Amino acid sequence: MRESLLVFSLARLTFLTCAEKLFLEEKYATAEEFSRLSITDISFLVGRDFSFRTEYNPENNLREAQKELLVCNRMKIGFVHIKDKAYPSLLKEISNPPYLLFYRGRIENLFYPGISVVGTRRLTPYGRNATSSFSKKAALDGKVIVSGFAFGADASAHKGALEAYFQESKLGFAPTVCVLPCSIDEITPRTNLKLAEKVLENGGLFISEYAPMVPTANWHFVHRNRLIAGLTPVTVVTQAPPGSGALITADYALQMGRDLVFHKACFGEQAEKVNKLVKHELDIRLAHKQVSRSKIEHTVESFVEAGAPVIEDYMDFCNFMKEAPGQRSFSSNRGIIQLSLFEDNIEV
Repeated sequence: MRESLLVFSLARLTFLTCAEKLFLEEKYATAEEFSRLSITDISFLVGRDFSFRTEYNPENNLREAQKELLVCNRMKIGFVHIKDKAYPSLLKEISNPPYLLFYRGRIENLFYPGISVVGTRRLTPYGRNATSSFSKKAALDGKVIVSGFAFGADASAHKGALEAYFQESKLGFAPTVCVLPCSIDEITPRTNLKLAEKVLENGGLFISEYAPMVPTANWHFVHRNRLIAGLTPVTVVTQAPPGSGALITADYALQMGRDLVFHKACFGEQAEKVNKLVKHELDIRLAHKQVSRSKIEHTVESFVEAGAPVIEDYMDFCNFMKEAPGQRSFSSNRGIIQLSLFEDNIEV
């Protein structure tokens, strides 16, 4: 049986891959044994040079791991090791999966079929309604909705799943998983605190690869997106302007060999207004060399032109999942896109 303090000590070493942590776990039975290793020793054992990691202090790492474990026990925060049965099998398939997953709520939510639903923080009224409606109908059909708990589309996806639970959830609990970019004892953004309370009170789940008290870094937000894509076999993008983080999740889904689908709410006059505004802001940042041209050119249209399917609603999504691969071409998507030009002008 592995020692919890040892795995907490290893989990803190973000410069090691999951495979390297597992290798070291096999060699050392306790955290005390592992804490005797210098950064030079670790470099030698895993075959990579970490001598530049001058900030690493084994004694301090052990003390911080002890604090994190204590907080987990006090706050009833759970954690699953990559070799545990409770660790989601789909997540094991991704490149460098989390060595530990920390959670609050029902870990059982990860055992049911899921759909990742993502989109922009600048959601239009039509996009908000489309995201919530899709998520609610999917949840009523027994699917768990996975998203990142951010403003806009993420929050709308979680709310849609909660609406399904309050109405008639087949699963008997709030079928939603919130993937945090911060430590598991925090809620980001804080303005979603009431939503977080509803999720936990009604059987939802929060997960993070970051232990309690770990400071949030900017790169955590992008890193979190790979977990959203990795937790389910399919990702649905409901609305995303150029350079949107949702499109990074879309990239991850394709890299993992998962299905990627775009909702018709990505198109239409409302979405186009947001897209133009974002494009203008990105052009200004490009002129000041604050972003790359590839970010500006990263658009929903580029995915669809390359063959990504567009769906109308949850029923159409179900039909798509039954179709043979490649059946929806750019030309067949055009009719759905044109329909959205009319529908997003309807009052919602």
